[in-house]
Amino acid sequence: MSISVTNKGFYYKQGQFFPVQTDPMGVDAGRQKTMAYSILAAHNHSGNMERLQIKFDAMASHDITYVGIIQTARASGMERFPIPYVLTNCHNSLCAVGGTINEDDHLFGLSAARKYGGEFVPAHQAVIHSYMRERYAAPGKMILGSDSHTRYGAYGCMAIGEGGPELARQLLEKTYDIAYPPIIAVHLTGRPRPGVGPQDVALALVGATFKTGAVKNAVLEFIGPGVRNLAMDYRSGIDVMTTETACLSSVWQTDEVTRAHLGVLGRGDSFQAMAPAEGAYYDGLVEIDLDKVSSMIALPFHPSNAFTIKEFKANIQDLLHQVDVDTAEQLGLKNAPSPLKKITIDGFKVDQGVIAGCSGGTYQNLKRAAEILKGRATGSGPFSLSCYPGSMPILQELTRKGYITDLMCAGASIRSCFCGPCFGAGDVPGNGGFSIRHSTRNFPNREGSKPADGQVSYVALMDARSIAATALNGGLLTAADELPPELLTPDYPNERWAYSDKSYKSRVYYGVGRPAPQVPLVFGPNIADWPEQIPLPENLLLTCCAAIYDPVTTTDELIPSGETSSYRSNPLKLAQFALSRKDPLYVPRALKVQEEELKRRAETPTNEFQNTGIGSFIMALKPGDGSAREQAASCQRVLGGCANVAAEYATKRYRSNVVNWGMLPFIAEDVKNWGLKPGDSLYIPGIRTLLKGDGEVIQAYLIRHPEGQEQTQTPVKLKLPGLTREERDIILAGCLINYYAK
Repeated sequence: MSISVTNKGFYYKQGQFFPVQTDPMGVDAGRQKTMAYSILAAHNHSGNMERLQIKFDAMASHDITYVGIIQTARASGMERFPIPYVLTNCHNSLCAVGGTINEDDHLFGLSAARKYGGEFVPAHQAVIHSYMRERYAAPGKMILGSDSHTRYGAYGCMAIGEGGPELARQLLEKTYDIAYPPIIAVHLTGRPRPGVGPQDVALALVGATFKTGAVKNAVLEFIGPGVRNLAMDYRSGIDVMTTETACLSSVWQTDEVTRAHLGVLGRGDSFQAMAPAEGAYYDGLVEIDLDKVSSMIALPFHPSNAFTIKEFKANIQDLLHQVDVDTAEQLGLKNAPSPLKKITIDGFKVDQGVIAGCSGGTYQNLKRAAEILKGRATGSGPFSLSCYPGSMPILQELTRKGYITDLMCAGASIRSCFCGPCFGAGDVPGNGGFSIRHSTRNFPNREGSKPADGQVSYVALMDARSIAATALNGGLLTAADELPPELLTPDYPNERWAYSDKSYKSRVYYGVGRPAPQVPLVFGPNIADWPEQIPLPENLLLTCCAAIYDPVTTTDELIPSGETSSYRSNPLKLAQFALSRKDPLYVPRALKVQEEELKRRAETPTNEFQNTGIGSFIMALKPGDGSAREQAASCQRVLGGCANVAAEYATKRYRSNVVNWGMLPFIAEDVKNWGLKPGDSLYIPGIRTLLKGDGEVIQAYLIRHPEGQEQTQTPVKLKLPGLTREERDIILAGCLINYYAK
């Protein structure tokens, strides 16, 4: 067994773990000996380590999120960027939908970087996380990004991905407020076998932790003798995928490999040695024996649906049948093309391979793929291979060393530094197609298909080495650890590459600390201000406009990624796509309810708090897995949404987005048993009074309107656990913009 998870407390002493029972009095002192504690303490401004108020060293956003963030901060009084803020253009740089919208938003971003003093990375220069690793990640630092895969722990840097409002707060010189998180040790031993790459280790980790919630909202601290056997690219490839475990952040011990890599990047002076002190206390333990990790595959529709490729092949009929079941249940397609049809007498045939982005497009991954494919051909059949380097410096070095030529000669298509395959804006497979990808996610329709139009395609996550092995066999699924040893190069920890930032110096706008207030913002015709939101009324009458009973609901299902994101800078236009691939009737239902609220406002007396506001809500058992995009919540709000009702929230970042947009993050553990349907209502009296105090439970009334029967009314309990005073005040004000405008 390559990985084990233990959910109890341990001390780390002399390289070994001891149960907390051996010294129960030392827990508080032991917490202070972790790397995470030191970093959090250095950035905390509350004076209380139990309730953290964090200020970050730098921030980063891409072109799906930065317009909304800057618009929010600007409306709240921002006059300059108080910390380094990097605006990259790696998400919609190739998205053709919307005409001039993409370039208009890029011009807005450049003008904002000039006006407020930021750093602007033009399209095709770098993927957001590749750039931040190269330019900003350093031991002991903290970075906040408006992308869920903001993870730079391999550099000893604690990075967190959040929704846009949290970045707006930093721009307003406010703090990121959270309770002190659990710290969980990830103890690495051994070294990977040739052919086993970082995605294999990552998928094993995600598969072992996500479904049980073992590390949810925790900080993962990577330690142990196995760390020194991994190159920085390898560490980063594991680290970036920790997002899929639902953890809050991550940090790795640093060593001479870290020092040397920072030196190559020209930032050697930022190195500092980091390791847990003797007697460090951890709230849990994940042990990974790198020697025993095999080539992995994560089947549709989640990175945690992970198996060894050997196990997949041995159980292929059963596992692909389950994919058919999941397709019918999650996408609502009863007669979708089945991946079972791709089983041939020779094995399982896939249609496409993609190596891309912050997880796949590293120098080491693409070099390994090139070595496997050198002098060979992927063939002229249906199978295709696309490679997206993570940054121009990576592409330069791969080109200089001849690896790009080797990939091209093998039949691979070399693309620009772009995140498209990770969210459905590049390399969309054909209907019924099966794509294997070294990228971050394989959620339903995230690859770009449109189930509402009867389309479906499938994505399985694999490592670049196994994707290259599959390409070597013309699309016949092949694990890299099945290849002859002579085709495999070990991943050496001291594997370095010559780094040149000349391409950045030629194109990137470096304006950090140099705001120019006289520079006007450039507004394209699509860029619109956020619509006005009113303060929370005393009472609420809310109509259920969508009821989702899936075990987990992703943010991609709440607001689809891909081509819809072209409208991200126009809240009203983007909101028309809310739940469009999950429940196409959600938007018309919500708009109908919103019309009633607008009518109410027109007739409301002066003291609006004495009235009952009319709005909508979404019920989902566990919403918010995946992307940090605030639009998953803001689109609900724009359409008149006032609340979510959930059994639990999948991530802290989605719950934060709900709060920051003035919506109530209700919890009802038994909501699955309520039998909620669109059209049912909740009457919630005295909600404003509750939030002005410190109450966490409110009596509400579930109102049903059975066809042909009398209306029924049932008392129900709604909970608001853990709301801080500031979160209450944000909801009372109507949204974060209103709160700061006061």
